Amino acid sequence: MKIRATAAIMECLLEQEVDTVFGYPGGTILNLYDELYRYKDKIHHVLTAHEQGASHAADGYARSTGKVGVCFATSGPGATNLTTGIATAHLDSSPVVFITCNVTESTLGKDAFQEVDITGIAMPITKATFLVRDPQTIPDVMRQAFAVAANGRPGPVLIDFLKDVTFPSVEIDYEFVPWRENRTCGRMRDLSRDQELKKPAPNQEDVDILLDMIAEAKKPLVMCGGGVVLGRAEKEFREFAEKMDAPVTITVMGGGGFPGNHPLTTGMVGMHGSKASNTACSECDLLIAVGCRFSDRVALNPATFASQAKIVHIDIDRAEIDKNVITDHHIIGSARKVLAMLNEKLPQYDHADWKGHILPMRAPSVAVDSDRLTPQQILETIRVQMPADAFVATDVGQHQMWAIKYLHFQYPGQLLTSGGFGTMGFGLGAAIGAQTAHPDKRVFHITGDGCFRMNCHELATVQHYGLPIITIVFNNGTLGMVRQWQHLIYGGRFSETTLDRGPDFVKLAEAYGIAGYRVTNLREMEEALTKALASGKAAVLDCVLDIDEMVRPMVAAGSPITDFLLTEGGES
Repeated sequence: MKIRATAAIMECLLEQEVDTVFGYPGGTILNLYDELYRYKDKIHHVLTAHEQGASHAADGYARSTGKVGVCFATSGPGATNLTTGIATAHLDSSPVVFITCNVTESTLGKDAFQEVDITGIAMPITKATFLVRDPQTIPDVMRQAFAVAANGRPGPVLIDFLKDVTFPSVEIDYEFVPWRENRTCGRMRDLSRDQELKKPAPNQEDVDILLDMIAEAKKPLVMCGGGVVLGRAEKEFREFAEKMDAPVTITVMGGGGFPGNHPLTTGMVGMHGSKASNTACSECDLLIAVGCRFSDRVALNPATFASQAKIVHIDIDRAEIDKNVITDHHIIGSARKVLAMLNEKLPQYDHADWKGHILPMRAPSVAVDSDRLTPQQILETIRVQMPADAFVATDVGQHQMWAIKYLHFQYPGQLLTSGGFGTMGFGLGAAIGAQTAHPDKRVFHITGDGCFRMNCHELATVQHYGLPIITIVFNNGTLGMVRQWQHLIYGGRFSETTLDRGPDFVKLAEAYGIAGYRVTNLREMEEALTKALASGKAAVLDCVLDIDEMVRPMVAAGSPITDFLLTEGGES
C-alpha cells in the first residue's frame, strides 16, 4: 500500500516493537516529528534538555532492557551533539539506532545551514551508517539497521535521512512486516533460548580442547566480561563457574553478569582491581576470559598479564582475539552458546586449595567508622536501603570505581556505566533511559561533582516526566580521579582540578523543583536516603567528602597488575 515516507519510518519502528524514542527536534527533522505527533499514542517520545542526554538515555534504555534503543536528532549541531553518545555506545557494544535528518539533496555539499556529513563523522564509531536519498529504500534500511545493531556483537547504527525523503508529499510502497517474520530483523531482548541455539554453533573441537585444558588446570580463574551481560548469559556463566569451582573476577562491563556477592567472586580486576583478583591473574595456571576486551585498564601490561597462565578467550567477535593479549586458545561464539556447550560435558571440580589461597585476600566491603563522611559509608547506606531490583547508573571517575567496588550487582543491565569511552555526563541520561523503561523500579544515579556539572541540566527532564531518580553526588570539590593521579604520579601539582566554585547542588535541585539534601555525615546520609526513597520522587543528595579521598587499590598504567601504588590499607 502507499503511505507517506515518514509514516513508513514510524511503521518500521513499530515493526521492531519500539515504544519509546529519546530526542530533540530541529529544522531538518521537523517532518519526522510532525509524523511522530500522529503516532504519539503508539510511540512515546522523551524530550531531553540536550541531544547528548538523549543519546545516553537511549543507551541506558538499551542496556537496562536488552532492546535496541532509539534516538532522534536534527542536522548540524544536533547530529554532532550525538557523537559522544554514539562513541559511548560503540565502545561498550550497546545497541542503539540513531536517526538524524540532513539538508535537501539540492543543497547537500554546499555548506547549507546546519549541514554536516554525520554519516562520515559517525562511521568510525558505529557498526554501520546509512544515508537515505531514495525514499523507496526506507523499509529495507530501517530493518537492516535494527538487525545490524542487535545481531552478533551489538552496537550503534546511524541513519541519516535527507530532508527531501521526509516531505509530506513523498509516498512509498510499504507492507508491515513484524520483526519475527523478517529475517533481516534482529533483537536482543526477544531472542529466546531456542532461537539462540539455532545460531551457528561454535566449533565443537574448540570446546573439547578447552575441556581438556580445564581438566589439567590446578589453579583456574574465570573472568566475567561485558559479553556475558550483553548476551544475557548469566545463568550459563554461573553454572560454568560453579562447576569449575574457580575464583571469578569481574570486569567493569561484566558487572551483573555474575553475582557480586557470590562466594566465588574476587571482585574487580585491573587498575583498581582487588588484591584477590589481581593476584589470581598473576598466579593462575589457566585464565578463561568470557566476553571481554582485555583493555588497558584490565591488562595494564600485556607482556606480563597472566604470565603463568594459559589464556583462553571466548568471544563473539573474532576481531577481539589476540588484539590486546595473545591467547593460547580461543572459541568464537556467543557467550550463552559456548558456555552451554561447555556445561553439557563439564564435570564438577574441586579447587579447595586454590580457593583457600585466593579468596581470603578479598577485603571486606564495609563502611569505615569515621566522624567524617566517607565513600564507604555512602555506598553501604545505598546497599542497605536500595531495593534488590534497582538500577544503578554512574558517571566516570572515583565514584564509579567506588560504586563498582562496594555495590554487588546481581543481574545483567543493573549496572549502567561507561566502561570503554569513560564518558563524564553519561550517568543521568542513562538513568533517564532506565527509569523510562522501568517505571515501577528505582534508579540510582551515582555521580561526582565534576561529572554532575556536565549533565545536571537533565534534571529538567527528570522533573518534567516525574522520574523518581535519586542522584547521589560524591562532592569532594575536585576532579577526584585526576587529582589522585596528580598526587601519586605528578608530585602533587594539582593543575586545574580543584572545583572551588558553584553551583550549590541543593539549591540547583530545588530550582528544578526537585528535593535536595546536603549530607556531611553518616546519620545525615541515612536520613536523607530514607526520606528520598519514601517520597517516591526524584531527589539530589549532595554528599560532602574530603578532597583527598582516594580509590584503593591502584596500579599505575603500564605496570604489572600486582604492582600496587595504593593498597587497601594505604600507600604501598
